[in-house]
Amino acid sequence: MSLDRKRSTLALLALAISAFAIGTTEFISVGLLPLIADDLHISVTTAGLTVTLYALGVTFGAPVLTSLTTAVSRKTLLLALMLLFIAGNSLAATAGGITVLLVARVISALSHGLFMSIASTIAADLVTEDRRASAISIMFTGLTVATVTGVPLGTFLGQQLGWRAAFIAIAAVGIAALIANLILIPSGLRRGTRTPLRDQVKLVTNGRLLLAFAITALGYGGTFVVFTYLSPLLHEISGFQEQTVAVILLVYGIAIAIGNIIGGKAANRKPMNALFYMFAFQAVVLLVLTFTAPFKAAALITIFFMGLLAFMNVPGLQVFVVMLADRYAPSARDVASAVNIAAFNAGIAIGAYLGGLVTDHIGLIHTAWVGSLMVFGAVILTAWSRALESRDERKLLSKAA
Repeated sequence: MSLDRKRSTLALLALAISAFAIGTTEFISVGLLPLIADDLHISVTTAGLTVTLYALGVTFGAPVLTSLTTAVSRKTLLLALMLLFIAGNSLAATAGGITVLLVARVISALSHGLFMSIASTIAADLVTEDRRASAISIMFTGLTVATVTGVPLGTFLGQQLGWRAAFIAIAAVGIAALIANLILIPSGLRRGTRTPLRDQVKLVTNGRLLLAFAITALGYGGTFVVFTYLSPLLHEISGFQEQTVAVILLVYGIAIAIGNIIGGKAANRKPMNALFYMFAFQAVVLLVLTFTAPFKAAALITIFFMGLLAFMNVPGLQVFVVMLADRYAPSARDVASAVNIAAFNAGIAIGAYLGGLVTDHIGLIHTAWVGSLMVFGAVILTAWSRALESRDERKLLSKAA
């Protein structure tokens, strides 16, 4: 189904506002960790569970809820998700202790996983076939803008008015998104396609796809060993004032946006080649941060490159997984995308948890080289996957000959 250009653009804008709200809430804890820890009288590592459990909520929520809700009207589902999102963030804002805050984070995460699974297909359905890639990129702009402005603004708001104010603001953006979806998203969108169980099994038992999901988890998650604890690291190791941290997060977000664009273009032709070099550079940059973190200027330069590489791998990983799904389980393409979103978030959960262990037992500065080791694991797996792709190409060529 495609709408006229003006109506479809407005509908895509509603999706982008939703993506902005959801993107902001995922990473907002990173800027607020020290404030949450102080207010609730817990360690920074315990506060770090707000990142870990959120990511686990998305990991398990995305594929399971995507499979369970295929028969529900897309618009109804979208509105229900935004209500769940508002409820989760409102509960976070009123949490009197860490337990309620963690429950609130998991509630928000369940809406996130399913939104990311269905929003791309809704965006594609709103326009004609030749505009689908652009439509999806407009929707994802909301996520990019969230990392550039939402997280630093939320951090600044939290520093000025208390961390709860940041969650109140996110819930308010969620209400705006709910109203926009209600008014601008058409009702006649097609329903989801149910993937037969045998195809879902094929998807999670295929060695090549499992290898791709492992690359996603390690390569994307490695940065989160450091990123989760970036606020305390900048404050305690680099010696920046807390107010300056919000500005540095803004610069980090700009670097992410630039990296995302570069990553999309670089991965268009041979995603595995591009990913191999991205992960290799990322591993080096994280290792270098171990030595530059105590020096303000050097730390800033290294963190800019860390941001540049942090999300650069996302387009390539998504393209590669869809490519493999088309080859090995064509009817499970949507589920493959959802499982890869789960793998991204499994990486965040592992990285954030590992960062907490490292911070507690050997110190904040060591999160950088541990993150580098995790990404280096992705370099090795990518090299293996690239070799398997080359072998397949040679087989095809010899058959053709």
